[in-house]
Amino acid sequence: MSSVPLTKHGAQLLKDELHLLKTKERQAVIMAIAEARAHGDLSENADYDAAKERQGFVEGRIADLEGKLGAALVVDPATLDADGRVVFASTVDLEDLESGDKVTYQIVGTDEADIKLSKVSVTSPIARALIGKTAGDVVGVQAPSGIREYEILEVRYV
Repeated sequence: MSSVPLTKHGAQLLKDELHLLKTKERQAVIMAIAEARAHGDLSENADYDAAKERQGFVEGRIADLEGKLGAALVVDPATLDADGRVVFASTVDLEDLESGDKVTYQIVGTDEADIKLSKVSVTSPIARALIGKTAGDVVGVQAPSGIREYEILEVRYV
């Protein structure tokens, strides 16, 4: 399996979710299965079927998280020294040249991307256009409405 890039914060979120699944969710599913078994005939027991389905989901998610964390390449943005270039985990201030709107994005791994939190995946078109550029550069990004041009105002590593 190839390495999975994660920010330090993103890795901690995955560890927290894994801990919750192993300590609370797994126990809740075991209790639900035991309760459903106590009701008798399992062949027509919807509670048992639902609990077993939930168990499959929880165990699958645990395996997925363990795999991602095992292959994680954790990057702490505070330790980056990229000479002002946009790299994974950096935070970039942009200005849309057409509208004048200013936006800020942090480039993160696919599992931690959340546009509502201004975190874009390293595989997104905007991140791919920004990687390797510096403040003052103008980049074109293919959007559904056509190519959008952005000027990089500042690159930070926080």
